Amino acid sequence: MSSAWEAVRALASGFATTFVHLFRKPVTEEYPELKRTLPARTRAVIVLTRDPDGGERCVACYLCSAVCPVSCISMQAAEKENGRRHAAWFRINFARCIYCGLCEEACPTSAIQLTPFFETCERDILKLVYEKEDLLVEHQGKDKEYNFYKYAGVTTDAGGKGEHVQEDEPVDLRSNLP
Repeated sequence: MSSAWEAVRALASGFATTFVHLFRKPVTEEYPELKRTLPARTRAVIVLTRDPDGGERCVACYLCSAVCPVSCISMQAAEKENGRRHAAWFRINFARCIYCGLCEEACPTSAIQLTPFFETCERDILKLVYEKEDLLVEHQGKDKEYNFYKYAGVTTDAGGKGEHVQEDEPVDLRSNLP
């Protein structure tokens, strides 16, 4: 008998809540005219940033495309004459992107960064496929001073072996033999 009484109380409580909200004034957000302030850590459209010296940060390591849960990132690696790797082409399908931020976390060069710009609505779904030219920006983003090739230990125009920041001179392995 007590379970039937609890069911009736629960049903009455639900109807009472509905009845109270029935007479409240509706809240309408007029979006295009009045925009809400977004939280500071809002994640939306992805951009590709540059080094402080103006070069592309992306080294086409494929980590972002590997970690992406919906496989919306694709690229092709290439190498320049000076030894720097870069993405010959880089493509993101924002129609599939869930803005999870895993690509930004996986990027070792801080090339991929998420911005708070979220207004990407399009009628044609193919307009949501962004190429490298659409994503590349002319600034360094959040990490202003970071330059991957000054720390990587890779021989490029930024320096040879042992000439990079916080890097020791290469060890001759034959000197370690008995």
